[in-house]
Amino acid sequence: MAIFPNDTPYSGKDYSSDGTTGFIPEIWSGKLQVKFYKTTVLSEITNNDWEGEIKGHGDKVIIRKTPDITVLDYKRGMTLATEIPNNTTIDLVIDKGKYFNVIVDDVNEVQSDLHLMDMFTSDAAEQMKIKIDEMVLAGVVTLADAANLGDTAGKISDSLNLGKTGAAVKIVNTVPTAGQSTPVDFILAMGLCLDEQNVPETGRWIVIPAWMGMMLKQSDLKAAYLTGDSVSPLRNGKIGMVDRFTVYVSNNLPTATDTGTKHYCLAGTRDAISFASQITKVETLRAQTTFGNLVRGLNVFGYEVTSPESLVVGYVNK
Repeated sequence: MAIFPNDTPYSGKDYSSDGTTGFIPEIWSGKLQVKFYKTTVLSEITNNDWEGEIKGHGDKVIIRKTPDITVLDYKRGMTLATEIPNNTTIDLVIDKGKYFNVIVDDVNEVQSDLHLMDMFTSDAAEQMKIKIDEMVLAGVVTLADAANLGDTAGKISDSLNLGKTGAAVKIVNTVPTAGQSTPVDFILAMGLCLDEQNVPETGRWIVIPAWMGMMLKQSDLKAAYLTGDSVSPLRNGKIGMVDRFTVYVSNNLPTATDTGTKHYCLAGTRDAISFASQITKVETLRAQTTFGNLVRGLNVFGYEVTSPESLVVGYVNK
């Protein structure tokens, strides 16, 4: 059933002959959702554990974190100390939103041999993916644990150079000098940061700029990017495995103007970032200023770094 505002003249009207026959918002909404998730890198690197609990803009999901339990020394006959675990929570607020609002002109619809609704829906999904990817990837670069970024990264080693403002790591395919790194060595350093945080090896991912992906393919480990995945790597930017990481390339990673353009890299596990998104409403109504059907969709979402120790941030330039 089509969705219309109650205070519009369309409320209660029979739409069987007004040009909207056969349009079912629930089907289009699901279709848009599928296309969105097949093309976004966020579906590959984030967890969506709480997505089913959101219903609209302004919703808040309270995430309870597992407390750290203290393990103590034991001696025979001793009185045991009692610990009351302190549960901490993180709020995942659904406070972001994107929308599209297009007109399917009656004349174009009749004269076109293309399925305009499919075309518009596909493009809307792609554009939403790009905008949301950009927003989330840019929003998390400052939220990693302090030991997982900068030029003294490493919770134990405290000496890994992942780059910082004013001193990005230059990625090269030659023998590196001070302030430089090969793409493989840089990935290894990000992996060591996770190792020193006791982050599990399974499910690790890394997202790098496209130019760095090309340099990785040209490196001494150029065979490492080959994949037997039956899914085309072009669909989500996946180029293979390096040092327990599934490697993705993305043009949506944030950049900074810092004596030239610098790029951020992100690595982690799915535990690092919680992301919740829903196509909450897709509706159609007759356009008021022209002959055609107006189709619009709203996507509300939110994200939060729920495990900062599982997220690593690099700052590089070519």
